[in-house]
Amino acid sequence: MKIKKAIITVAGFGTRFLPATKAQPKEMLPIVDKPVIQFIVEEAVASGIKDIIFVTGRGKHAIENHFDYSFELESALLKNGKKNLYDEIKRISDMANFSYVRQKEPRGNGDALLYAAHLIDNEPCAVLFGDMIADSEKPVIKQLVDIYEKYNAPVVALKKVPKREVHKYGVIRGKEIEKRLYKIDGMAEKPEPEKAPSNLALAGRYIITPEIFQILEKLKKLPKYLKKQELYLTDAFKKLLKTKPIYGLEYEGTMYDCGSKIGFLKTIVDYGLKHKEVKGEFKRYLKNKKI
Repeated sequence: MKIKKAIITVAGFGTRFLPATKAQPKEMLPIVDKPVIQFIVEEAVASGIKDIIFVTGRGKHAIENHFDYSFELESALLKNGKKNLYDEIKRISDMANFSYVRQKEPRGNGDALLYAAHLIDNEPCAVLFGDMIADSEKPVIKQLVDIYEKYNAPVVALKKVPKREVHKYGVIRGKEIEKRLYKIDGMAEKPEPEKAPSNLALAGRYIITPEIFQILEKLKKLPKYLKKQELYLTDAFKKLLKTKPIYGLEYEGTMYDCGSKIGFLKTIVDYGLKHKEVKGEFKRYLKNKKI
């Protein structure tokens, strides 16, 4: 089946960016003049996806408003002769069909996905985390879709990280079967460096199949999860690996973690240096800056 839908998880509190995120979602923080979440939606749309499902939480209304029509703003832009800006604002709303479901409490990304399961209709779908921006010639999700269509199995995006940093990520064990493509036979969630099976980390982009939702539903009913323990997508992957293959692609491109302060700053610098309006002046400023 073709990948026609994507789930984007945006339910987290954004505590690492407080107080900036006290009254606005971290996903709406701007990279120069575009919010983080718009980059992620554009990647999905560029990969051929038309239906976007956001899993939101409290205080995330700004995301819905951003992708909705804004009649007053649109009218004011036209009245003031700013047709280019009007076209850009309209394009944002018309990029895809948007749906929103709400995770009632933050209990992990696996739990978040279950709130969107009824909108997937037993199909494979893409999953994108709402604080990871991918910069690549070919969209990362499209790279994963191509592997899914070849092998008809779940696919995860992978990136190599320094061994000392593997404790921050889910890490895979697997065999390279094609260039940059791995058949996964194990996963570890945030392992200690000396116990990590590799330095290939999960990178916030996935193609999942209906079995994942079924496994997550069963896991959520287990006693430890009924006690409000967080449920993660990797929990379901570990179960599925016992019966079916999962593939990992070391994607081509750069992934920016906008959920961390340093990752966010790196993103602003790199995108500022190629932004058509400010790149020249920004580059001169950085060159003259004494650090």
